Amino acid sequence: MRYRPTEIRVRRSNRVLQVSFMDGETYTLPFEYLRVYSPSAEVKGHGPGQEVLQVGKESVQVTAVEPVGNYAVRLVFDDGHDTGLYSWDLLHDLGATQNHKWQDYLDRLEEAGYQRAEPAGE
Repeated sequence: MRYRPTEIRVRRSNRVLQVSFMDGETYTLPFEYLRVYSPSAEVKGHGPGQEVLQVGKESVQVTAVEPVGNYAVRLVFDDGHDTGLYSWDLLHDLGATQNHKWQDYLDRLEEAGYQRAEPAGE
């Protein structure tokens, strides 16, 4: 475990999780981004090439953040998804690579013919 958070804040009105780390980095991670990059088998599959593109997650909300030991949190989403464990290193990586991963997600949606809808209020 390389990274350790100093603060985790759920900002439901903005649909983001704000995570600050001991290295001084702070990341604002949209719920949709966290949902579509969940480390769960439902999203990642059980091996390389088995990833499942998540669609229709534009308005997903995080309803709970549950600590798991001293190394991760379980995010509970309002679509019923609650099986991904987000380690501190994973949250840091999702923040550090957010621009690249988000664009990759948008590109995959376009390739699949899915038209992403902006959530209400955006």
